[in-house]
Amino acid sequence: MVGRGSRQDRPLGEKVYNSLRRDLASGSISPNERLGEERLAELYGVSRTPVREALARLLADGLIERDHHGLYPYRPRLDELDGLYELRVTLESKGIQRVLDDPTLSHDHALLRAELGTWEQYRSASPSAGSDLVIADEHFHMVLLSSSGNPALADALEAVNARVRPARALDALSDERITTMIREHVHIAELVLEGRLRAARDSLISHIASSQTTVLERATRALSMAKLGLAVRD
Repeated sequence: MVGRGSRQDRPLGEKVYNSLRRDLASGSISPNERLGEERLAELYGVSRTPVREALARLLADGLIERDHHGLYPYRPRLDELDGLYELRVTLESKGIQRVLDDPTLSHDHALLRAELGTWEQYRSASPSAGSDLVIADEHFHMVLLSSSGNPALADALEAVNARVRPARALDALSDERITTMIREHVHIAELVLEGRLRAARDSLISHIASSQTTVLERATRALSMAKLGLAVRD
């Protein structure tokens, strides 16, 4: 068996981590399935060491959780998610509202133009669905809020994102939804740069609400599947 610290094992650990994260996001691993090292090692054709390494990272990410039976895929709490999305709306809309309320304030246009350029490029070559897209989406919203000039708001949003991220990983975005995300991000950034802040705020709130609906629907399905196996786990 390859040692934990060897050069051979580190790429294997990364490979298993990415594969397991993808399978968790796609739902190909049941929410009730215990994530045993031996079975996963057989599934991915590796030793237990890189599996153990991948599971430790996923546990730190919040994508899996531990109970008295072992490790299982993270099961989102709907009431918590609802509150977190409400907080997202409050924080992100406040970034635009504070500029609306104070004529001495303005967004950092250079910062926002650079981010807009990234999303315009995505129209022809969008990031693939999965963790890369979630990270890109979070970055857009962080830049938009940061550009309003209040670092404390952006710090608060980062904390919210960390708690929402495991549930978003359950949601495998379709090509249509990726296209919609790109279009809406470009539109919101353009509205801010044009100084149409009320329209930008309203579009941003609608955009977040749409994301909330789809993530909660996916989380609800995951919870329903999980309930079917509670008797087995308990």
